[in-house]
Amino acid sequence: MSDSAVATSASPVAAPPAPVEKKVAAKKANGSAATKARSRLHHHRTPPTQQMVDASIKNLKERGGSSLLAIKKYITATYKCDAQKLAPFIKKYVKSAVVNGKLIQTKGKGASGSFKLSASAKKDPKPKVASVDKKVQKQEGNR
Repeated sequence: MSDSAVATSASPVAAPPAPVEKKVAAKKANGSAATKARSRLHHHRTPPTQQMVDASIKNLKERGGSSLLAIKKYITATYKCDAQKLAPFIKKYVKSAVVNGKLIQTKGKGASGSFKLSASAKKDPKPKVASVDKKVQKQEGNR
C-alpha cells in the first residue's frame, strides 16, 4: 500500500513543474516586450532646456516678463515632464542667458524674478541655406 501511495503522490508532484516552467517562460517573453514598450513611452525625449525656456517665455507673452514659476508651469504642462527635476538646469540656463544677453531680467536677481527674450533672441535664426547651395555648386563644378 505504501508503494501505491508513493506512486500516486509522486505523479502530482512531477506534473506541475512542466506547466509552471512554460508559464514562467511565457511571462519572461511577454515581460521583455512590455518592458520595451514601457521604456519607449516613459523615456520620451524632451527638447533641451534652452529651447523649452525660450519657447515658454515666447508663448507666455507676458508684458513684464515671465517669472521662473510661470516658466516651470508652462514646461510641465507642455512637455509632460517634471519641472522640479529640471529646476537646477532651468536656473543655470536662465543665469547664463542673462549674462550672455539672450534674456533680459526685468525683476529680481540671479535666477529669481521675471525674464524677457532680448531683441536679438526674438529673431528666429535663419537656416543656412546659402552655404548648402554653395557646397552643391562646388561639387557640381568639380565634376
